Amino acid sequence: MTAQKWTPDSWRAKPIRQVPEYDDPKAAEAAEAQLRRYPPLVFAGEARNLKAALAKIAAGEAFLLQGGDCAESFAEFHPNNIRDMFRVLLQMAVVLTFAAALPVIKVGRMAGQFAKPRSDNTETQNGVTLPAYRGDMVNGMDFTPESRRPDPQRLIQGYNQSAATLNLLRAFAQGGYADLHKVHQWNLGFIADSPLFHRYEDIASRIDEALAFMAACGLTSETTPQIRGTDFYTSHEALLLNYEQAMTRIDSTTGDSYDTSAHLLWVGDRTRQLDGAHLEFLRGIHNPVAFKAGPSLKPDEMLKIIDILNPANEAGRLCVIARMGADKVEAGLPPLIRAVKREGRKVVWVCDPMHGNTIKSSTGYKTRHVDRIMTEVRGFFAVHRAEGTHAGGVHFEMTGQDVTECIGGAQAITEANLQDRYHTHCDPRLNAKQVLELAFLLAEILRNDRTADSARGTARAVAARS
Repeated sequence: MTAQKWTPDSWRAKPIRQVPEYDDPKAAEAAEAQLRRYPPLVFAGEARNLKAALAKIAAGEAFLLQGGDCAESFAEFHPNNIRDMFRVLLQMAVVLTFAAALPVIKVGRMAGQFAKPRSDNTETQNGVTLPAYRGDMVNGMDFTPESRRPDPQRLIQGYNQSAATLNLLRAFAQGGYADLHKVHQWNLGFIADSPLFHRYEDIASRIDEALAFMAACGLTSETTPQIRGTDFYTSHEALLLNYEQAMTRIDSTTGDSYDTSAHLLWVGDRTRQLDGAHLEFLRGIHNPVAFKAGPSLKPDEMLKIIDILNPANEAGRLCVIARMGADKVEAGLPPLIRAVKREGRKVVWVCDPMHGNTIKSSTGYKTRHVDRIMTEVRGFFAVHRAEGTHAGGVHFEMTGQDVTECIGGAQAITEANLQDRYHTHCDPRLNAKQVLELAFLLAEILRNDRTADSARGTARAVAARS
């Protein structure tokens, strides 16, 4: 059966979930028309570069590091927060690159991650029921009728903040801040009192030695752009399709449609219905795309989603972001991997160890245990090792700030500590110490896998000569 012709607005004829209802549809139409006149936030060529990088990951030749805020905030918008997030992602990438001897592709949940799906459409406090908070691009957190009213002007504010964030990220990535000679300077102040500091400084010192050797060979920041800067991409959940449609443009060099709000867009576990609006929109844009795969996803349904989003089976086009939960990953993931392998589908497998491990603490805060996050990461890699497939990357909700939102880790944050610096607007995030701790765990796994691969290669070579 031939798929119906796609247009940027063909999603409007499909069933849709998790979107706001505006009181004034004409005001929403006016905001969308305004966005259509605005410049793109990212460019088609950049999206193609990311797709090429993801194709290398699908082939086992690179690794994806994707991370950032659960939901970006208008109130906490500050250059220092953007810098600190970028800086901790650079630190993690250095640790992973050093261990895996693979390029690490860096993708931020930044410059557009303003909307969140909710379990319930409404929230009740003290007998008063109001619309649920759906992220700053939809409504406000304050529990008042005015704040909770979906406001289409927030789409414009989200665009403006995304543009400013991208401007700073590009300056950091290409303006010298990401130069590997500054690897010692990337440390955040509150990491200095941690055992992780010494492990990171050891890697930084070894990188210094390597850079000194390379400089003696004539490879410096001036002669080698890869030392001076880095590629950095953005991503977010394509939840507000009126915004995504307004940001979709025709690429002048190819004639293809690209969503210029981000380099990579994904559909969540709650909005990936086969006949739904979200898959309909994503199937027609030429950006790299992804979908979340939770424990309820069956292999047959997953293959149908893959066929919708990547009918040409193009390497680098599609990521499958597994979010099973620590106690379900080793049972739930293998059937999905086997189905993909059996059918010859080209995907990038990514581990999201955050969303399947959210609990409510006894003190009333939503939180996540670092040890359960680590357990899911270990399980994800163990499954791929057993199945003979490539564990392509990780996807974290994180911040460069010294927050107390996830329990455990080297800091030994307890339930009693959650109230100290619990700043998230939605789900709990790992702080910089916790994500660096995870980076070292990942580094150990990647290093062991590399050693095992090398040993297997040597054994095959010996057997071939015998």
